[in-house]
Amino acid sequence: MAVPDFTLNNGVTMPALGFGVFQTPPDETKTAVAEALRVGYRHIDTAAAYGNERGVGEAIRASGIERSQIFIETKIWINDYGYEETLHGFEKSAGKLGVEQIDMLILHQPFPRGFDRTLGAYRALETLLADGKVRAIGVSNFMPHHLERLLAEVEVTPALNQIEVHPYFQQREAQERNAALGIVTQAWAPIGGITFYRPGFSQSTLDDPAILTIAQAHGKSAAQVMLRWGVQQGRSVIPKSVKPARIAENFEIFDFELSGDELAAIDALNANQRGGPNPDDITLETFNREIPEA
Repeated sequence: MAVPDFTLNNGVTMPALGFGVFQTPPDETKTAVAEALRVGYRHIDTAAAYGNERGVGEAIRASGIERSQIFIETKIWINDYGYEETLHGFEKSAGKLGVEQIDMLILHQPFPRGFDRTLGAYRALETLLADGKVRAIGVSNFMPHHLERLLAEVEVTPALNQIEVHPYFQQREAQERNAALGIVTQAWAPIGGITFYRPGFSQSTLDDPAILTIAQAHGKSAAQVMLRWGVQQGRSVIPKSVKPARIAENFEIFDFELSGDELAAIDALNANQRGGPNPDDITLETFNREIPEA
């Protein structure tokens, strides 16, 4: 099954569907990524703060797939923000992944209470990009006001902004601003993830009647419908699982298409119900995570 690509604002292509490893234990990561690569995924999303970059790299090397065929995305955590610190953060991630070049390197949070360090970190990404050590750079969890603050001070517009997007939390303003700036929106928790519920409704996105009706019409699962909704609306999606059946199921979303009415029905589920932390609340006091050297 062919996965379409997004062409980023610097001309680099990235598979629209990726495989995420958020909260995947390090000892399970290699197995899960190996299965994803076997199924056909060629885009793997990890992060320094996940503690499982090494497992990702081991799976990629063991796969026998040419390195150039796999798009590796990882993130710098706030403990490693600052110009020199982020250059070293790249070296730590590249070492654990076992690669010389990272395809997409992004800042994990805007860290507004230490934004001078955020700016230093992003300027380090620009240096890494200019030096060819990364192929594209981006950000994660940046809201429009964070982007405006960043773009006023840097040279390179991010190629990607990874934010929480699913039927119950659609972040339309953030998506629209990303699009206006030529930034691809990448959805984390694209099928609900850590947020399953909306006010007044006691079932998860996976049990939502509107989504299940659409799924039944196409002979697909609710998860497949939500992933298709994301890709069809121009988002990159990075579902995660450690179960082989689910890993395969999440990959099979390119053999059907949602109608305009079906897309609108899912759009109507938006409850503006955030599941992850508010990016403005991320501080070193509450989210301190020292990233080890090895």
